[in-house]
Amino acid sequence: MTNIRVEIENSVGTLTIARRERFNSLDVETARDLRKAGLQLARDRNVRCAVLRGEGNVFCSGADLKFIRAENAAYGESFKEILEYIHSTISEIRRSAKPWIAAVDGVAAAGGFGLAMSCDVVLASESATFEWAYGKTGLTGAESSTFFLPRLVGFRRAMQLVLLNPRLTARAALDWGLVTDVIPDADFDIRLRQIAEQIAQGPTEALGIAKQLINQAAGVDRLDFHLDRELQNLATIANGSNFAEGIDAFFEKRPPAFAEK
Repeated sequence: MTNIRVEIENSVGTLTIARRERFNSLDVETARDLRKAGLQLARDRNVRCAVLRGEGNVFCSGADLKFIRAENAAYGESFKEILEYIHSTISEIRRSAKPWIAAVDGVAAAGGFGLAMSCDVVLASESATFEWAYGKTGLTGAESSTFFLPRLVGFRRAMQLVLLNPRLTARAALDWGLVTDVIPDADFDIRLRQIAEQIAQGPTEALGIAKQLINQAAGVDRLDFHLDRELQNLATIANGSNFAEGIDAFFEKRPPAFAEK
């Protein structure tokens, strides 16, 4: 796996997205390898806690827009190919009987935001930021973001993130209920390891059953259906003129001029 690393130590499995030159964004190959590594950790009996993180003080910026723009296929088809792998990974994280920790050190935006929200515990460094970001390029939201947001922050704040797209600091994300804890940058790796190993030393079977019960109580049994809806809607909107304008504006570093339908 070129852009994905997996390490296992003291019953903690760490999956690292290692594509810092592209802000740990996901092209088709990286998304495919993310799914492969996610399945490996979710099903390895020697792993009692899994950690998802990004390399180089960036968590993940979602689907690779540069890759999508360069493809000769319709934008929607390129997105669909990437999102099918990411959505499968998210589904596996939620179904997994073991706890998953998102270690957000740096920016988590769009699909990276969704990946982080799908985990059981979200640890953020002091310098981490969180941004919904889809609306910047005229997209509808995917990677579980529209599923977990209202469950985590409530209806009003979910709509605030979608409509106004504030970039939240780690402390603001903690206040909103998006993250579990904020850790000083200098202590982040040490504290992350301590928390992961503490969880890994716990009663894994009992914790897994409790996770499943909480999933049921929160309606997470509908996640796969919702992920399919997210994928289909985003693929459709990506083939429209507003996304074409949005992605051009993104790379030309100018405000987009979205038109009415």
